[in-house]
Amino acid sequence: MTNKRKQGEAQQTWYRDPNEQTVADDSHVDQDPLTSRPRISALVLCLVTGLACLCLAALVWWAAVWTVPGQTYDDMALANFRGFLDQAPLIKAYLGLFTIPYATVVICVVLGLVALVVVLVRRRWWLLGQVAVYALVVYGAARILKRFLPRPVLIHVQASAANSAPSGHTILALAVVLSLLCVVPRVWRAFVALVGFAFDLSVGCSLVQGGWHRPSDVVMGILIPTGLCLIALAATRGTGMDAPGTRMSSASIQIVSTLMSVAGFLGILYACYVIWQVSPGLEIGARWTAYGVHCSAVIMMASALSLTLGLVLTMRQITASPLTRMGLVGRPPAPPQNN
Repeated sequence: MTNKRKQGEAQQTWYRDPNEQTVADDSHVDQDPLTSRPRISALVLCLVTGLACLCLAALVWWAAVWTVPGQTYDDMALANFRGFLDQAPLIKAYLGLFTIPYATVVICVVLGLVALVVVLVRRRWWLLGQVAVYALVVYGAARILKRFLPRPVLIHVQASAANSAPSGHTILALAVVLSLLCVVPRVWRAFVALVGFAFDLSVGCSLVQGGWHRPSDVVMGILIPTGLCLIALAATRGTGMDAPGTRMSSASIQIVSTLMSVAGFLGILYACYVIWQVSPGLEIGARWTAYGVHCSAVIMMASALSLTLGLVLTMRQITASPLTRMGLVGRPPAPPQNN
């Protein structure tokens, strides 16, 4: 009986209640720094991946704006996308809902308020600061880039020759979804990623359908907020993480993030292959390239979105819930059994 009591007291010195913010005494926090910050390797990975996304956005802009095939591709997709969707009237009608004035903005405002309420209820003050700074940086980047990015006239275009990169609506929609994904508890992250994928892809395709943005604008609008979000996750610590004692691995996150990342990567490769196949026709503006252009544009937007959401879902999990062999930040050990 005495031994069991000592085991229980020893166990209680570091574990109290999984719902409490603090479940480890000061000595164990000092021994295990992962109770107050993620692994250094996870933070470096977030930073490197975020910078890579921003570099890819710059590469997409260069290829679409400063090359003749790139401008031809974008112009063909923008000018004939409505006719392409005539083959799928239900999808065209669905996307038309997002072309209603302020429909996307209203949805984004609602999602943003939900994210704010969640982070306040969870009392994640450091995370609140991260999301606030992230929102300001994303907003500033979208306004500055849209205003100052040049667009040389290399071809005679059917659509407008004015700069439209990056897509502000795509940046807004994805930034709100990523903010919500980062603030919700672990059990909701995979669900938010899936719903966010459907919402953001609908917004991106509707922008091309309405003639407001080129496919490259949408892809840039996906990569820029993703890169900035990953860089923001590199600053995670303290109350920006899940509470110790509630951290554990998640099957739903592992499955969804893996499927989204792999599908996105393979989809991007396939879209690049289709673009390469139609590139000879793009140089002369051949009409037979139209179907390949439209299909590859949709696949590229969907794949870029899938890959980036899968990456953010993974990075958020490894920064929010680092696990150790000491058990201080994982599931509590089983109570002693009475024989």
